[in-house]
Amino acid sequence: MKDLKEEVPHLDRMRFMQMAVDLSEQALDAGKGGPFGAIIVRGTRIVGSSGNCVFKHTDPTAHAEIMAIRDACENLGSADLSGCDIYSSGEPCPMCMAAIYWAKIGAVYFSNTEKDALRFGFVDKLILAELRMEPAKRKILSTRLKNGRALMVFEKAKGMGFGQRGN
Repeated sequence: MKDLKEEVPHLDRMRFMQMAVDLSEQALDAGKGGPFGAIIVRGTRIVGSSGNCVFKHTDPTAHAEIMAIRDACENLGSADLSGCDIYSSGEPCPMCMAAIYWAKIGAVYFSNTEKDALRFGFVDKLILAELRMEPAKRKILSTRLKNGRALMVFEKAKGMGFGQRGN
């Protein structure tokens, strides 16, 4: 199988980024969410896209990247987006980056950086700093309540093949 990254012309990459930026502005102007947009591409074919929809869906997880991943998964009939790249108007936040890993997307292209986002009041970097702390030191109470059955469910899932295939 050929490496699709090598086959995507630079002008197409710039066009995909422009589309992501356009989606960010559309989301903002329509009051759907913050100024973020994302496009998911396999080769030169767009398989998913979205602007930020946090306000539209009253859902703090409805970031552009998450919504684009959902769109691509639905369009492709698979939770595995191997062979796809994502173009995002801004560097993905920790939640979105985790989803990108879970979806097995091969590459991330972004325009605005995490530092740019912080300058304009987006606190992604602060959230990442919190996540790096031990649970007991975080601002949000994070306490383990051990339940032996929980590990038994993990064992059951392992027997069904979960974990080995990244799900």
